Amino acid sequence: MFPKLALYAFALISVVHGQLVGTYQSETHPSLSWQKCTKSGCTNTAGSVVLDANWRWVHTKSGYTNCYTGNTWDSSLCSDNKSCAANCALDGADYFGTYGITTSGNALTLKFITNNSNGKNIGSRVYLMASDTKYQMFKLLNQEFTFDVDLSKLPCGLNGALYFSAMDEDGGMARFSTNKAGAKYGTGYCDSQCPRDIKFINGEANAEGWKPSANDANAGTGNYGSCCNEMDVWEANSISAAYTPHPCDGTQSSRCSGSACGGESDRYGSICDPDGCDFNSFRMGDKSFYGPGLKVNTNSKFTVVTQFITDSGTASGTLKEIRRLYVQNGKIIQNSKVNVPGMSSSYDSITQQFCNDAKAAFGDTDSFSKHGGMAGISKSMANGMVLVLSVWDDHTANMLWLDSNYPTDADASKPGIARGTCSTSSGKPTDVESSAASAQVIYSNIKFGDIGTTYSGTA
Repeated sequence: MFPKLALYAFALISVVHGQLVGTYQSETHPSLSWQKCTKSGCTNTAGSVVLDANWRWVHTKSGYTNCYTGNTWDSSLCSDNKSCAANCALDGADYFGTYGITTSGNALTLKFITNNSNGKNIGSRVYLMASDTKYQMFKLLNQEFTFDVDLSKLPCGLNGALYFSAMDEDGGMARFSTNKAGAKYGTGYCDSQCPRDIKFINGEANAEGWKPSANDANAGTGNYGSCCNEMDVWEANSISAAYTPHPCDGTQSSRCSGSACGGESDRYGSICDPDGCDFNSFRMGDKSFYGPGLKVNTNSKFTVVTQFITDSGTASGTLKEIRRLYVQNGKIIQNSKVNVPGMSSSYDSITQQFCNDAKAAFGDTDSFSKHGGMAGISKSMANGMVLVLSVWDDHTANMLWLDSNYPTDADASKPGIARGTCSTSSGKPTDVESSAASAQVIYSNIKFGDIGTTYSGTA
């Protein structure tokens, strides 16, 4: 799908992340339970969530002077990347008061806008924890991942995204000795866009070559980016939804530099596939399947089930298919069928052949196959990936790649251009941050286990 040069350029006034640890605010991870399932049943697991380091206040290690204000580094503290990491400390988070993040039992609520004494927080990104210092690692092959979602309050231009990222279990502490904060403070983020708005990578700052964003008062890009395999289980608002694997050439997060990160200078120049192979029901030709009052009715909560099927039917096999189904009001809803010229009408899941045919039918660059396709991302799924839950707006493309016609200057009747019913003038961050200030997404009832064990309902 389209993402985004600065796709994850989330905003919070005067915050950024570093590698040392401050002591001003204690770090207490909100608890979030989830379930492990087998054919014998499901058992509760006591987990928690941690806020991504990109949102946190970072200040001098010996005081409280900001290392980064607005979208600019303090050059006296961050004249180069190594000294910046040595000078700056990453502090704990007030999850509810500052960021609008709350948990209750197995439910996580992420508010889009939170006004607080420090200003206004916009969006958030959290990770599921296995312990106080390690992320929960999910090995997805031959397994099923299920969750409930309520995005009735997410309009055009917003994205409640739940996905897996091939991050280090400890946030990078073992590999990079200058990272003293680790998973406990949400460090080590990476994705298939090789984002260059990440302010500390591999235990060093990303201050050298930093360019403030022209349309985001809190973000910018540095010389480096952070690349890794990404499995978008869910990118959605109340209008459109998509699920998308994004393979990379390696299995571990890696730092890129300059044009090798892709982006505007060379979108397909990185080690990762920025587009992925997406299944968006609207884009695939069924315009009555997902949305307010439709078959999957986004006016109320529903269950999303994703199955990662291997060629051998075992966890040691290679990923061959990603299947999707929904459950709402006790009824199982099979995924929509494809209705696109040049593609089989029997397609209702992601396979390598589906991806090949979709790229050809839409005239898209096939960077998916270039980076190994299904087999490419399968390797990271075998190693284990981190669960990411977020809500955000898009300063690069106004989320039009998800919920409108994209590119906006293309013929909307051409296969693959129409992705949802939102206007091509919608999604501007300045608009949604005002008109959708009360927007939120609720994720709940997370389950993981053997295929066929995490959901129930009638056909």
